[in-house]
Amino acid sequence: MQSIAAIIGALFGLGLVGTLVGLFVAFVAVVVFSLRARWVPVVYNVRSLTRRKVTTVFTVLGLSLVVFVVATLLMLKNGIVATLVTGGEADNIVVLRSGATADIVSVVTREQAKLLTATEAIATDPRDGKPLLDGQVAVLMSATRSGGRAGEANITVRGLSERQMSLHPRFKVAEGRWFKPGTSEIVIGRSLVGRFVGAQVGAEWYFARRNWTVVGVIDSGGSSFGSEVWGDVDQVMDAFHRTLFSTVILKVRDRTVIPSLAAQILADPKLNLDAREERKYFSDLSNGLSALITFLGVFVGIVFSLGATLGASISMYAQVAARTREVGTLRAIGFKREAILVSFVIESVLLGLIAGVIGIAGASLMQLASFTTINFGTFSEVTFRFTLTPGVIVTAEIFGGVMGYAGGLLPALRAARMPIVQASRA
Repeated sequence: MQSIAAIIGALFGLGLVGTLVGLFVAFVAVVVFSLRARWVPVVYNVRSLTRRKVTTVFTVLGLSLVVFVVATLLMLKNGIVATLVTGGEADNIVVLRSGATADIVSVVTREQAKLLTATEAIATDPRDGKPLLDGQVAVLMSATRSGGRAGEANITVRGLSERQMSLHPRFKVAEGRWFKPGTSEIVIGRSLVGRFVGAQVGAEWYFARRNWTVVGVIDSGGSSFGSEVWGDVDQVMDAFHRTLFSTVILKVRDRTVIPSLAAQILADPKLNLDAREERKYFSDLSNGLSALITFLGVFVGIVFSLGATLGASISMYAQVAARTREVGTLRAIGFKREAILVSFVIESVLLGLIAGVIGIAGASLMQLASFTTINFGTFSEVTFRFTLTPGVIVTAEIFGGVMGYAGGLLPALRAARMPIVQASRA
């Protein structure tokens, strides 16, 4: 998926090279011209926009819709990366079967997990002084949606021990309590509450041929763990007829030893395991979905921006035609062609920047919503949130300005080429 999206994105990129180079050259030309001419005051352009309220409003609305869509897709991509990557700790290592891409398709024997405990670089649990290592099993189950929403979805059920909270100290029990080892008690991620039948504290959730009592809700800081069900590792393995762990999570004393320790685990023929820094592991899981969202962003951005730019260009052409005598007057009182060109370009860019502010403001409201999709790495349902960052704001605002610039350049050139006499008699 990632490679396909990259290839398609590259093809679109090749088509954009000529356009971007042309716009850059035209921008440089406008700047050079502006240095040679006496500028038309910017306040004149602002007043011009306010006098043509109808065309200004409709042009801004068209451009702002495109900025809204692009900003929303960028926020969604950031949310996906944040959800999948923030669950990892910088001093944790994920140990998988050699060649496995995710814990859902990995197996680690108890003997292999026992050998890992002899590693000197592993930190110790302050509660009992034992190595801070947890053998876990991850399986998929089909859960029935609640609230009148028909259908089912895959959810990750993770069997683990209480050491999970020491491995991820940011996680906490937000409601209820932790499950008792050796029982059919489970805790669920905050994103699951109320979305599936049985997904609430005190309820019985039936899966894997037995009833499980939900005793707590986990706050995982918005990570992908918030879409999982956790239970005692032995009980989960028994219910799903598993005899092997899926993965082993361990915490090191010093994060600088992670590369050498991972290489040591990988090179050990007795283990036949692969080891990765936890954040890197989750980042790799997000690549496919992130690449898809990037492709959609590029595709939608291109298609929508072409339409919006065309609309802005038509609007500016109409303004040039309606302001022919005005252009002649400006030329007659001493403003050169370059000044007219710069003035109309500034006016168009102002429209794009205003549209950028409106589009970003609308996109910021998407932070109140959530988005549920399938994580291609684990094939389970994960809930994401739209994340607005300064980078998204800057990118979307520049995008709006570029659309305004591209839409106003040709009409500005037409206005600048008007002969003084012909324009004054219009």
